[in-house]
Amino acid sequence: MPGEMVPDRRELRASHEERDQVVERLTVAAGDGRLTADELDERLEAALTARTHGELAALLADLPDAGPMWAAGVAAAAPKDVSRIVVDGASAKRDGDWVVPRRLEIESKSGSVVLDFTQAVIAVPTLEIEVAVRSGSVTLLVPPDVVADADDVAVRNGSVRHQARPEPATPVRLRIQMTGEVHGGSIAIRPPRPPRRGFWQWLLRRPRPVAALPR
Repeated sequence: MPGEMVPDRRELRASHEERDQVVERLTVAAGDGRLTADELDERLEAALTARTHGELAALLADLPDAGPMWAAGVAAAAPKDVSRIVVDGASAKRDGDWVVPRRLEIESKSGSVVLDFTQAVIAVPTLEIEVAVRSGSVTLLVPPDVVADADDVAVRNGSVRHQARPEPATPVRLRIQMTGEVHGGSIAIRPPRPPRRGFWQWLLRRPRPVAALPR
C-alpha cells in the first residue's frame, strides 16, 4: 500500500532458481578475475546451501553490478550514536548482520557479552567501546579487517587477552577503541572460529574452509 515501509525480504527463503542465479553471477565474476579459485569454490558452496535472500546477497555484496534484485529498495540501517548492553548473571550476543553503532557501553556483572563482527553491518570507521566488567566477560570476535585496541582498559583484578593482531598490509574497515575497567572479569579479543565443515567438504573429504568474508 502507498506510504507503507518496504518489507525487508532478506529473511525470505531462497528458491533453487535464485541460488542458480547467484552461482551464475559468481562464475562470471571469477572469469573476470574478481574472485580467486578458492574464493569461487567457497562462495559456490555457500550459494548452493543458502537458505535466505540475505545469505545470497552477502555473496554478491563486494561485486560490482551484481546487486540481487530482491535487495532493491531495502534501505540500509543507520548506525546509532550510542548503544548499551547490560547483563547481570545473564548473557548477550551480537552476531549476524547487526548494525555497529558509533559508541557502545557495556556493563557485565557475572554475565557474558559476545560481539561478533564477522558479518556485522559497518557504516562507521571507528567504534568506541566503554566497558565495566565485574566478575563477567566480554569477547570480541574480529575478522582481519577489524582492529581492536584495549590498551586503555584498566585491569584491577582480571585479564585482557588480545589474540587477533592484524597483518600490517591488511586494509582496515573498522577500528575499535576500548576504554573502561575490568574488576574480577575478563576481556578477550580473538579471530572468529572457522565455520563447520559443510556437507560437500565432508563428502569430498576436503579441508575445513576458511572463515567467511565479512560484509
